[in-house]
Amino acid sequence: MMMMNSESPELNGAITSAIGVLDLQGGVSEHIDHLERLGIRGIRVKKADDFQNLAGLILPGGESTCMSRLLSIFNLDEMIERHFRRGMKIWGTCAGAILLASSVVGESPCLRLIDIEIERNSFGSQMDSFTRKAHIPGMMSEAASLTFIRAPKIKKVGPDVSILLQIDDYIAAAESPEILVTIFHPELTGCLDFHRYFTRKCHLKPRNELKTTIDPSWNNTSWTRLARIGRG
Repeated sequence: MMMMNSESPELNGAITSAIGVLDLQGGVSEHIDHLERLGIRGIRVKKADDFQNLAGLILPGGESTCMSRLLSIFNLDEMIERHFRRGMKIWGTCAGAILLASSVVGESPCLRLIDIEIERNSFGSQMDSFTRKAHIPGMMSEAASLTFIRAPKIKKVGPDVSILLQIDDYIAAAESPEILVTIFHPELTGCLDFHRYFTRKCHLKPRNELKTTIDPSWNNTSWTRLARIGRG
Protein backbone atom coordinates (compact mmCIF):
# COMPACT_ATOMS: atom_id res chain seq x y z
CA MET A 1 0.00 0.00 0.00
CA MET A 2 1.34 3.44 -0.89
CA MET A 3 1.90 5.84 2.02
CA MET A 4 0.26 9.26 1.83
CA ASN A 5 2.23 12.42 2.56
CA SER A 6 1.50 13.72 6.06
CA GLU A 7 2.61 17.34 5.55
CA SER A 8 -0.42 19.55 4.90
CA PRO A 9 -0.91 23.24 4.11
CA GLU A 10 -3.72 25.36 5.46
CA LEU A 11 -6.44 27.19 3.54
CA ASN A 12 -8.31 29.75 5.61
CA GLY A 13 -7.38 27.83 8.76
CA ALA A 14 -8.48 24.41 7.48
CA ILE A 15 -5.89 21.64 7.18
CA THR A 16 -5.68 20.31 3.63
CA SER A 17 -3.86 17.16 2.58
CA ALA A 18 -5.64 15.85 -0.50
CA ILE A 19 -6.32 16.59 -4.15
CA GLY A 20 -9.74 15.82 -5.57
CA VAL A 21 -10.57 14.46 -9.00
CA LEU A 22 -13.99 15.37 -10.40
CA ASP A 23 -15.74 12.02 -10.73
CA LEU A 24 -18.55 12.62 -13.21
CA GLN A 25 -17.02 11.20 -16.36
CA GLY A 26 -13.56 10.65 -17.84
CA GLY A 27 -10.16 9.46 -16.62
CA VAL A 28 -10.60 9.60 -12.84
CA SER A 29 -8.77 6.45 -11.70
CA GLU A 30 -5.78 7.28 -13.90
CA HIS A 31 -5.26 10.61 -12.10
CA ILE A 32 -5.67 9.08 -8.65
CA ASP A 33 -3.10 6.42 -9.56
CA HIS A 34 -0.55 9.13 -10.43
CA LEU A 35 -1.26 11.10 -7.25
CA GLU A 36 -0.79 8.02 -5.09
CA ARG A 37 2.54 7.29 -6.79
CA LEU A 38 3.64 10.68 -5.44
CA GLY A 39 2.32 9.92 -1.94
CA ILE A 40 -0.64 12.28 -2.30
CA ARG A 41 -4.16 11.26 -1.30
CA GLY A 42 -6.59 11.48 -4.22
CA ILE A 43 -10.31 11.83 -3.53
CA ARG A 44 -13.19 11.19 -5.94
CA VAL A 45 -15.37 14.30 -6.01
CA LYS A 46 -19.05 13.79 -6.84
CA LYS A 47 -21.00 15.85 -4.32
CA ALA A 48 -20.73 19.04 -2.27
CA ASP A 49 -19.27 17.39 0.85
CA ASP A 50 -16.37 15.97 -1.15
CA PHE A 51 -14.92 19.48 -1.66
CA GLN A 52 -14.22 20.14 2.00
CA ASN A 53 -10.58 21.12 2.66
CA LEU A 54 -9.19 20.02 -0.71
CA ALA A 55 -5.88 21.64 -1.59
CA GLY A 56 -6.58 21.15 -5.29
CA LEU A 57 -9.04 19.72 -7.81
CA ILE A 58 -8.37 18.00 -11.14
CA LEU A 59 -10.98 18.26 -13.89
CA PRO A 60 -10.15 15.21 -16.04
CA GLY A 61 -10.50 14.59 -19.73
CA GLY A 62 -13.78 13.25 -21.05
CA GLU A 63 -16.63 14.87 -22.98
CA SER A 64 -16.83 18.55 -22.06
CA THR A 65 -20.47 19.08 -23.08
CA CYS A 66 -21.61 16.14 -20.95
CA MET A 67 -19.47 17.27 -18.01
CA SER A 68 -20.74 20.85 -18.26
CA ARG A 69 -24.36 19.69 -18.12
CA LEU A 70 -23.71 17.44 -15.13
CA LEU A 71 -21.93 20.26 -13.31
CA SER A 72 -25.00 22.43 -13.78
CA ILE A 73 -27.56 19.72 -12.93
CA PHE A 74 -25.87 18.88 -9.61
CA ASN A 75 -24.83 22.50 -8.84
CA LEU A 76 -21.20 21.44 -8.74
CA ASP A 77 -20.21 24.43 -10.87
CA GLU A 78 -21.17 26.64 -7.91
CA MET A 79 -19.19 24.43 -5.53
CA ILE A 80 -16.08 24.62 -7.71
CA GLU A 81 -16.30 28.40 -7.89
CA ARG A 82 -16.87 28.69 -4.11
CA HIS A 83 -13.88 26.54 -3.19
CA PHE A 84 -11.72 28.17 -5.87
CA ARG A 85 -12.40 31.52 -4.18
CA ARG A 86 -11.29 30.13 -0.80
CA GLY A 87 -7.95 29.08 -2.30
CA MET A 88 -8.34 25.65 -3.92
CA LYS A 89 -6.10 25.25 -6.98
CA ILE A 90 -7.46 23.61 -10.16
CA TRP A 91 -5.94 21.65 -13.04
CA GLY A 92 -7.95 20.92 -16.18
CA THR A 93 -6.77 18.29 -18.66
CA CYS A 94 -8.29 18.32 -22.18
CA ALA A 95 -12.06 18.55 -21.51
CA GLY A 96 -11.22 19.98 -18.10
CA ALA A 97 -9.33 22.83 -19.78
CA ILE A 98 -12.41 23.55 -21.90
CA LEU A 99 -14.59 23.74 -18.77
CA LEU A 100 -12.23 26.25 -17.15
CA ALA A 101 -11.78 28.54 -20.19
CA SER A 102 -13.21 32.06 -20.26
CA SER A 103 -13.90 31.70 -24.00
CA VAL A 104 -14.77 28.65 -26.13
CA VAL A 105 -14.83 29.16 -29.90
CA GLY A 106 -18.41 28.94 -31.18
CA GLU A 107 -19.85 27.93 -27.79
CA SER A 108 -20.78 29.33 -24.40
CA PRO A 109 -18.06 28.88 -21.76
CA CYS A 110 -18.71 26.99 -18.54
CA LEU A 111 -16.70 28.00 -15.45
CA ARG A 112 -14.72 30.97 -16.90
CA LEU A 113 -11.97 30.68 -14.30
CA ILE A 114 -8.89 31.18 -16.51
CA ASP A 115 -8.43 33.80 -19.23
CA ILE A 116 -7.87 31.60 -22.27
CA GLU A 117 -9.62 31.05 -25.58
CA ILE A 118 -9.95 27.38 -26.51
CA GLU A 119 -11.36 25.48 -29.48
CA ARG A 120 -12.88 22.02 -29.09
CA ASN A 121 -11.87 19.08 -31.34
CA SER A 122 -9.28 21.22 -33.12
CA PHE A 123 -7.31 18.28 -34.50
CA GLY A 124 -10.30 16.39 -35.87
CA SER A 125 -12.07 13.23 -34.73
CA GLN A 126 -11.02 10.53 -32.27
CA MET A 127 -9.15 8.88 -35.14
CA ASP A 128 -6.87 11.93 -35.32
CA SER A 129 -5.53 11.44 -31.80
CA PHE A 130 -1.73 11.35 -31.55
CA THR A 131 1.34 11.49 -29.30
CA ARG A 132 4.15 14.03 -29.44
CA LYS A 133 7.38 14.29 -27.51
CA ALA A 134 8.04 17.57 -25.70
CA HIS A 135 9.94 19.09 -22.81
CA ILE A 136 8.85 21.94 -20.52
CA PRO A 137 11.83 23.38 -18.61
CA GLY A 138 11.10 23.92 -14.94
CA MET A 139 8.31 21.35 -15.01
CA MET A 140 9.68 18.24 -16.70
CA SER A 141 12.97 16.55 -15.84
CA GLU A 142 13.34 15.37 -19.43
CA ALA A 143 11.38 15.14 -22.68
CA ALA A 144 8.44 12.73 -22.63
CA SER A 145 5.62 11.64 -24.93
CA LEU A 146 2.37 13.60 -24.53
CA THR A 147 -0.96 12.01 -25.45
CA PHE A 148 -3.53 14.09 -27.37
CA ILE A 149 -6.99 12.50 -27.65
CA ARG A 150 -9.57 14.41 -29.69
CA ALA A 151 -7.79 17.39 -28.23
CA PRO A 152 -8.73 21.04 -28.16
CA LYS A 153 -6.32 23.87 -28.95
CA ILE A 154 -5.67 26.84 -26.73
CA LYS A 155 -5.72 29.69 -29.25
CA LYS A 156 -4.65 32.58 -27.01
CA VAL A 157 -4.22 33.58 -23.39
CA GLY A 158 -4.86 36.72 -21.36
CA PRO A 159 -2.19 38.96 -19.79
CA ASP A 160 -2.25 37.15 -16.44
CA VAL A 161 -1.79 33.67 -17.95
CA SER A 162 1.65 32.19 -18.70
CA ILE A 163 2.27 29.93 -21.69
CA LEU A 164 4.12 26.79 -20.57
CA LEU A 165 4.19 24.91 -23.88
CA GLN A 166 3.54 26.13 -27.42
CA ILE A 167 3.67 23.74 -30.37
CA ASP A 168 3.30 25.02 -33.93
CA ASP A 169 0.22 27.31 -33.99
CA TYR A 170 -1.34 26.27 -30.68
CA ILE A 171 -0.73 26.46 -26.94
CA ALA A 172 -0.66 23.05 -25.27
CA ALA A 173 -0.18 24.06 -21.63
CA ALA A 174 -0.70 27.29 -19.70
CA GLU A 175 -1.25 28.50 -16.15
CA SER A 176 -2.34 31.34 -13.93
CA PRO A 177 -1.28 31.49 -10.27
CA GLU A 178 -4.37 29.45 -9.35
CA ILE A 179 -5.03 27.23 -12.38
CA LEU A 180 -3.10 24.85 -14.67
CA VAL A 181 -4.49 23.74 -18.04
CA THR A 182 -3.14 21.09 -20.42
CA ILE A 183 -4.77 19.87 -23.64
CA PHE A 184 -3.07 16.48 -23.38
CA HIS A 185 -3.31 13.58 -20.91
CA PRO A 186 -0.29 13.00 -18.62
CA GLU A 187 -2.36 10.47 -16.65
CA LEU A 188 -2.31 8.11 -19.64
CA THR A 189 1.47 7.72 -19.58
CA GLY A 190 4.03 6.95 -16.88
CA CYS A 191 5.00 10.65 -16.72
CA LEU A 192 4.71 11.98 -13.16
CA ASP A 193 6.10 15.48 -13.74
CA PHE A 194 2.76 17.20 -14.36
CA HIS A 195 1.11 15.71 -11.27
CA ARG A 196 4.23 16.55 -9.26
CA TYR A 197 4.09 20.13 -10.54
CA PHE A 198 0.39 20.52 -9.70
CA THR A 199 0.91 18.96 -6.27
CA ARG A 200 3.51 21.62 -5.50
CA LYS A 201 1.24 24.31 -6.92
CA CYS A 202 -1.25 23.16 -4.26
CA HIS A 203 1.51 23.57 -1.61
CA LEU A 204 1.71 19.84 -0.95
CA LYS A 205 4.97 17.89 -0.91
CA PRO A 206 5.27 14.84 -3.20
CA ARG A 207 7.48 11.91 -2.29
CA ASN A 208 11.14 12.82 -2.70
CA GLU A 209 12.36 9.42 -3.89
CA LEU A 210 10.36 9.57 -7.14
CA LYS A 211 12.36 12.20 -9.02
CA THR A 212 12.33 10.74 -12.53
CA THR A 213 9.96 11.91 -15.24
CA ILE A 214 8.71 8.37 -15.95
CA ASP A 215 7.76 5.99 -13.16
CA PRO A 216 9.32 2.66 -14.24
CA SER A 217 6.72 0.68 -12.30
CA TRP A 218 3.81 2.20 -14.29
CA ASN A 219 2.08 0.40 -17.16
CA ASN A 220 -1.09 1.11 -19.12
CA THR A 221 -3.20 -1.08 -16.84
CA SER A 222 -1.90 0.29 -13.51
CA TRP A 223 -5.01 2.41 -12.99
CA THR A 224 -7.32 -0.64 -13.05
CA ARG A 225 -6.50 -1.43 -9.40
CA LEU A 226 -8.54 1.69 -8.58
CA ALA A 227 -11.39 1.17 -11.03
CA ARG A 228 -14.84 0.28 -9.75
CA ILE A 229 -15.57 -2.83 -11.76
CA GLY A 230 -18.84 -4.58 -10.98
CA ARG A 231 -18.91 -8.28 -10.24
CA GLY A 232 -21.40 -10.62 -11.86
